[in-house]
Amino acid sequence: MYLCKIIGVLDDGINSLTPSALTALQQAEIVIGAKRTLDLFDAQILIADKKDLTGHLNAIPEWIKQGQKTHKKVVVLATGDPLCHGIASYLIKKLGKDQLDILPNISTFTLACSRFLIPWQDVKVISIHKYDTGEWQLGAGISHGLYPLLQVIIKEDKIAIFTSPENDPARIARLLITENLATEFDIYIAQNLLMEDEVLIQDKTIETIAKHSFNGNNIVILQRKQGRNHKILFGLKDDCFKQRKPDKGLITKREVRAVSLARMQLKTNSIIWDIGAGSGAVGLEAARLCVDGYVYAVEKNIADFAIANENSQQLGCYNYQIIHAKAPDGMDNWKNPDAIFIGGTGGELANLINLSLQRLNSAGWLVMNFVTLENLNTAIETLKLANASWDVTQIQASRSQPILQMNRMQAENPVWIISAQQGQL
Repeated sequence: MYLCKIIGVLDDGINSLTPSALTALQQAEIVIGAKRTLDLFDAQILIADKKDLTGHLNAIPEWIKQGQKTHKKVVVLATGDPLCHGIASYLIKKLGKDQLDILPNISTFTLACSRFLIPWQDVKVISIHKYDTGEWQLGAGISHGLYPLLQVIIKEDKIAIFTSPENDPARIARLLITENLATEFDIYIAQNLLMEDEVLIQDKTIETIAKHSFNGNNIVILQRKQGRNHKILFGLKDDCFKQRKPDKGLITKREVRAVSLARMQLKTNSIIWDIGAGSGAVGLEAARLCVDGYVYAVEKNIADFAIANENSQQLGCYNYQIIHAKAPDGMDNWKNPDAIFIGGTGGELANLINLSLQRLNSAGWLVMNFVTLENLNTAIETLKLANASWDVTQIQASRSQPILQMNRMQAENPVWIISAQQGQL
């Protein structure tokens, strides 16, 4: 049985092929590729049956299997390096490594870097060649097709982006403008690389690019003008968060927040629910810690909801989304969490505890804060009935306050922190 060969090609056609790749293409009996690529190499496809993969990704593994069963030589044409955001990864998963032989070319992103004399060893590469979810809007969440790009943009200094006809350079520029990031980056665009009408764009503002038209065959490079300012991840002062007035102080205080976050056992990719978010302090600090994760928050008070949104924007937490609702309304479509924080319940405490225990991922933690004996008692009784594992910690911090030329200690309200997991440990 012949191994299926995946050949990396570029838009200069035969000039980009090694002798062995050209021979494999000329001897192929089945050639699979996008229509544009099949047309580009039509003169070199001598005897093969051509199959257009456009819109037929799921059919490609079966085409390969059928060709191999009949002892035919199968070639798949892929742009650049098939292992760099290319079709090779997909076919390895579907067919296995022992069924494939990859003949790579240089990646189009490295070619674009060479055009602009940009060293690429520290470039983060991402593809947004996915289904079209439209323009990025302020507050768009994890389900939007451009969300992974935004997460890379805020974490990296140099990014190469494989675009699509819909997710083109102009849309990327508009995302940067929407998120107030336009002034932080220089943008470079390579269009139609190695073709007669190749275009290289640089020294243009992102505002200019946002209004430009592109043909869909583009590589974008974003380079931060100055290195990122590394942010404090944990232990923000209470006054870093806007709070509701005249009821200022409706916030989980720093000492309680620190212990609550510690009990949530967070990982960098944790999915977190923040129920009764208030000003958003706990959820937003969790978002800063879980840079590859996501925080879903809900708040029923419209004023607190607005303040939490302001705090999210001020702190640059793009992996945080809050809805205005009374929990559990609006939570059905949230991803199952690795950790849940309950700071407010709107009278639905028992119901929310049971829902949380049902939805928690394996080994996930439910952490709750209470200041009243009644809610503490309700929570404990509900956890007992659910056969959950739980413990209670009481925090009563005191902070120094000036008095004349001296200092005294002023006590904060005591808070009970309940930490719980599904079942008995």
